[in-house]
Amino acid sequence: MPVIELQTYIKANRAIVFDLSRSIDLHKISTQHTHEEAIAGKITGLIELHESVTWKAKHLGVYQTLTSKITAMEKPQFFEDQQEKGIFSYFIHGHFFEIQDDDTLMIDRFEYQSPLGFLGRLADKLFLEKYMTQLLQKRNAIIKEFAESGRWKEVL
Repeated sequence: MPVIELQTYIKANRAIVFDLSRSIDLHKISTQHTHEEAIAGKITGLIELHESVTWKAKHLGVYQTLTSKITAMEKPQFFEDQQEKGIFSYFIHGHFFEIQDDDTLMIDRFEYQSPLGFLGRLADKLFLEKYMTQLLQKRNAIIKEFAESGRWKEVL
């Protein structure tokens, strides 16, 4: 099973970065290229512990729906979301926020298992792990941009 770990240094207050990472509205902005929209559950604002959101998006040329739920949260240092329904056999996405000087180190740990056994593992090696890494990097770049520019006030 692939595990993607990313670190993003953000020159902003940890509480702001934490909230931007939970923002349904910012998530929509960061995934405009996939036409992602929240269609059920928490569809706007900040997602909280035990809340879920169902997303509809076009990934790899196919429209898909995926429901994830916040299963753990310690404000403002950590939260975790897990797939409840969707294309993956499972995923767990840990979001960690560490203070460094007056800034924030945001750490993502995304663990998933593709469906279809051997074919899923082959897809991981050929393209899926790279695709997922790029999707997370793009999302983190938008969080960083909004946090550092003051645009966070538009969504929080």
